[in-house]
Amino acid sequence: MLGHAAAPALADAPTPAAGSAPAAAPTVAVLALQGAFIEHEKKLAKLGCRTIELRQRADLQQHFDALVLPGGESTVQAKLLRELDMFDDLQARIAQGLPVLGTCAGLILLAEHVHSASDGRTLATSPSDTSADPNHSATPVNGFRTFPITVVRNGYGRQLGSFVAKAKLAAHTPPLPSSAAADSLTAPAKEIPLVFIRAPRITATSPEVQTLVALDSEPMAVRFKNQFGCTFHPELTDDDSIYRMFLNHLHMTCVREPKN
Repeated sequence: MLGHAAAPALADAPTPAAGSAPAAAPTVAVLALQGAFIEHEKKLAKLGCRTIELRQRADLQQHFDALVLPGGESTVQAKLLRELDMFDDLQARIAQGLPVLGTCAGLILLAEHVHSASDGRTLATSPSDTSADPNHSATPVNGFRTFPITVVRNGYGRQLGSFVAKAKLAAHTPPLPSSAAADSLTAPAKEIPLVFIRAPRITATSPEVQTLVALDSEPMAVRFKNQFGCTFHPELTDDDSIYRMFLNHLHMTCVREPKN
């Protein structure tokens, strides 16, 4: 994986270490620079979470147990994060184990390798093919590069830039920890709706990456340790399976590694 020096957190910021136990209602920070961040917040609130918005460096001084990176435009988001002096701090927290969910552009920000589709053509690259492809060209996203996958921006071309599909979860969605909020929720669906908007395409993954959702044998949602990523927009549907899986990871991490 490409190496990046981990920057120290803010001097006064209560940076949550991996495994530190959240409060009864976990606090999830949502990057609020672009995209449907409000829709993410609504989803998380329904699942019993407290949310805060990250808009400037001072916001990083608040405590949060997990992070959501919404859609938008990945190059713009990476540029803004650096201009706002937030990039290094968030990158360090992710590298240290902070649970993070990236959707669409958020996944691109996390990806180790990012390419662009030339001329807007539909790609035919196999997800297991890591060789160079003439339809791919380097793009200066300059993201966190913590997720060992290769993605292609606008990977489905202009003709299929936005579409809706359905796919089954690769594994049963685990229940949330027992709580009043969780007990009132319905059982997760086995087949979930997928909303794609100028979606990226995952063309290669490292062996350690787990596929959570696949469509036509291509990964659409993936996980690597503390990092979850979707090429689609789970915040724009009625299904909450992706959020349940993410929050279950947050809970299980805290149970396995309780705070001293």
